[in-house]
Amino acid sequence: MQSRFFNLWMLALVLSGTGNWTVSPLMAAEIAAPSDLSGRWEGAIQIPGSPLEVKLNFTGNDAGSISIPAQGAKDLVLEKILVEGAKATFAIRGVPGNPVFAGSFSDDGEVISGNFTQGGGTIPFELKRAPEAKAASAGSLEGFDEFVEKAREARQVPGVAVAIIKGDEVVYAKGFGMRDVDKKLPVTENTLFPIGSATKAFTTFVMGQLADDGKLDFDKPVINYLPEFRLFDTVATERLTPRDLVTHRSGLPRHDLMWYGNTPRTREDMVRRLAFLPNNKDLRGAWQYNNLMFLTAGYMEERLTGKSWEENIRERILIPLDMKRTTLNNTDSQKDSDFALGYRQDEDTDAVERMEFRDITTMGPAGSINSSVTDMANWVKLNMGSGAVGGKRLIKESTLKELHTPQMAMGDGSPETPEIIPVGYAMGWFVDAYRGNRRLHHGGNIDGFSAMVAFLPQEDVGVVVLTNLNGTGLPEIVARHAFDRMTGATPKDWNAIALTKLAAAREQAKQAKSKLADTRKQGTHPSHPLADYAGQYEHPGYGVIAIAMDKNSGDPGLQFTYNGIVTPLEHWHYDVFSGKKNEEDRTFESFKIIFETGLDGEIVALRAPMESTEEAFVFKRLGDEQLRSAEYLAKVVGEFRIESQPVTFALAGSTLTATLPGQPVYELEPTRNNTFRITALPGFTIQFVPDEAGAFNEAKFVQPNGVFVAKRVESK
Repeated sequence: MQSRFFNLWMLALVLSGTGNWTVSPLMAAEIAAPSDLSGRWEGAIQIPGSPLEVKLNFTGNDAGSISIPAQGAKDLVLEKILVEGAKATFAIRGVPGNPVFAGSFSDDGEVISGNFTQGGGTIPFELKRAPEAKAASAGSLEGFDEFVEKAREARQVPGVAVAIIKGDEVVYAKGFGMRDVDKKLPVTENTLFPIGSATKAFTTFVMGQLADDGKLDFDKPVINYLPEFRLFDTVATERLTPRDLVTHRSGLPRHDLMWYGNTPRTREDMVRRLAFLPNNKDLRGAWQYNNLMFLTAGYMEERLTGKSWEENIRERILIPLDMKRTTLNNTDSQKDSDFALGYRQDEDTDAVERMEFRDITTMGPAGSINSSVTDMANWVKLNMGSGAVGGKRLIKESTLKELHTPQMAMGDGSPETPEIIPVGYAMGWFVDAYRGNRRLHHGGNIDGFSAMVAFLPQEDVGVVVLTNLNGTGLPEIVARHAFDRMTGATPKDWNAIALTKLAAAREQAKQAKSKLADTRKQGTHPSHPLADYAGQYEHPGYGVIAIAMDKNSGDPGLQFTYNGIVTPLEHWHYDVFSGKKNEEDRTFESFKIIFETGLDGEIVALRAPMESTEEAFVFKRLGDEQLRSAEYLAKVVGEFRIESQPVTFALAGSTLTATLPGQPVYELEPTRNNTFRITALPGFTIQFVPDEAGAFNEAKFVQPNGVFVAKRVESK
């Protein structure tokens, strides 16, 4: 911060040595009514030979800020603002030499001229009321409505809302199409949409605030703040920092299926499960998008503040920015009178249809905010500015700059087009050069909705585009077109270019899908009756996949349920089954799972490709539910004997154990039909056999070398 004030301090020294400067006295006459400072002013301090350009913005006569482009000073707070008749005075807060403007309004109130004093020196200044940015942008945006509407219709997007920001003014805000197709309800500039991953920058902003408060260091290990934090890679566990969490360089691939769905898991539980999700790269070795690391960042913020992520976002960002209608989950947004429904485009028919909301509250720090373009414009203004609003600083300017600075390269850096050159990923923001201008942006895609939040810092132009179609590229196309118009660049027909690529990609996808059946081995059948596959299968990181008989199917079949998503299965070949199309949720359509059989002929596990960069994950079959009940297991506890050799069955919590003389205590893992595996002895099982009365007085020890029968010892 000191370096930013250096030039102003030097100006003070120059002025103090040039006390001979004189200016005309202030106007003695006062206009009848008090003058109004409201709005933007531009002008210069008239240093001889090199006037110093200044830009000011006032909110009424009570608050204001000043920017000095030549010195890189932006949105310095103005204080001691006083308007009396035709006279106006105001000072710059926090700058050495007590810099003060004292001047008078012209008769028409459009010019202020007078003296600027600092460090004992005096020099004249003149300010002129700047035209409103909205009026100045009107010519540039002529025909913009037509472009958006044409692009929306061409892409079959039900609705879209757009806001364009210039400086601290919203110069454009409008809705197109429908937020609810069936009810024909229109999109407005106030319609709420999920913004998806554009949420990430809010989470990093709070991290920056905690760094300002001295509660967080971006470069100290996360385990300093979450001692229980563990990753699959022990070295990464010890070294991973908060900066690594939010720059997609943890070494983990996405692992999105772990959280995707209507899962009741808590944030704490999902952070705990990270220890069982393998990394495929070294820490900081490659850029790999990862939502779970942002979840961890939000959870870390909760631990550091003693408040929920939602409370932190609301208190630290939404309330100060007057984002009153913004919600932190889609349940709350649906209580609003103006919210959008989500839609998707059928891959087979291209028809647009409803897509239900998915509750991703637990993953909030990575993508659960819902907002309007009107509210989001305030967020963009804060990021384009210095991190202050209404004279109140929310984050240090240097910290905000750090959040906006690229931290990790992405891919090989090759530009997709000459107009867009990738730079890297900052902290919650992508950074690239768009037609020669540095651009920060982040998209958002979540069930039924797509978004884009972007701004050009040097041009002081920002764009927010929110839509209600799943996975559409329209937000990026509209944002590019808006930037072209606002910067005076020759517009390029990005929509036509993208539509050509989109049509080719869709056709390629349809052809690939039609050839999927060629990979199927014909004439095969499952190795077991379908009912034998039913059960629960667990992976310590991903959780439980439940396989059950499909009661809704015309023909007897199986279905699988994961994270609340139910998918009917069809036999593919051998012991491989494939997900069928489910009209309500197509997440697992064509998803393949394979069942594994143990030496005892029982289904012992399934393998599922949960992460595309990894081999299929093994989900071990859980025992029958009753075999995990201490109450039920108590029925088999007691003394048994294999001829002359005693065997003792006991309970350790809800785990059954077996003890034989001279041998260790064996833990028994439940399977099916009152059968247990001996955990430490693969291939060894014990089956308890009930009598006609349901009592367990016999146990069969099945071993590679034979079957041995143990009888219960009658108590005397």
